Amino acid sequence: MKIFILSILLAWTLSPASIYDLKVNAIDGKMIDLAQYKGKTLLIVNVASKCGYTPQYTDLQKLQDTYGSRVTILGFPANNFKGQEPGSNMEIAEFCQKNYGVTFQMFEKISVIGEDQHPLYVWLKEKTGQEPSWNFCKYIVKPDGSVKFFNQKVSPMGKEILDEI
Repeated sequence: MKIFILSILLAWTLSPASIYDLKVNAIDGKMIDLAQYKGKTLLIVNVASKCGYTPQYTDLQKLQDTYGSRVTILGFPANNFKGQEPGSNMEIAEFCQKNYGVTFQMFEKISVIGEDQHPLYVWLKEKTGQEPSWNFCKYIVKPDGSVKFFNQKVSPMGKEILDEI
C-alpha cells in the first residue's frame, strides 16, 4: 500500500516529459488532451477575474481574433494571488464571456504555484526556471518544445509576444 501511495505522489509531483502528455479539464469539465495542440504555438496564461491585470482579457481576445491562425491561447484561472479568482468555474466562464467575449479555450481553476501546483505549471517551471509571480503571467510554447516566460506586465498584444508568434 505504501508503494502504491508513493507512486501516486511521485506521479503528481514529477512533471511530464512533454506538455502533450497532459490532459486537463476545460472550464466546462470536459477533459482536453493537450496532444491536440501538437505542432501549434501556444500562449498559456494564468488568469483572474478580480485583478488589476484583468483587462488583459481584451488583448488576449484581440490576439485570438487577429492571430488565431498562428497562436492558440489557453487560459488557466488561478486563485493563488490574493484570492483574485474566487468564483466557480461556471462563474468564471460567465464573467469572461459577458465582460470580454472570450472565445479562446479556458480551463478549470487550478493552482499555478505552491505545494498543489498543477503538473502543467510544474512542467512550465522546469522548462523556463520561472513560475507565475502574479496573475496574467504568460508562457509561449513553440512547436519545437521551446518555452519562454513573460511576466504579467507584458501585454498579450505587446511586441515581445507578437515577435514570438
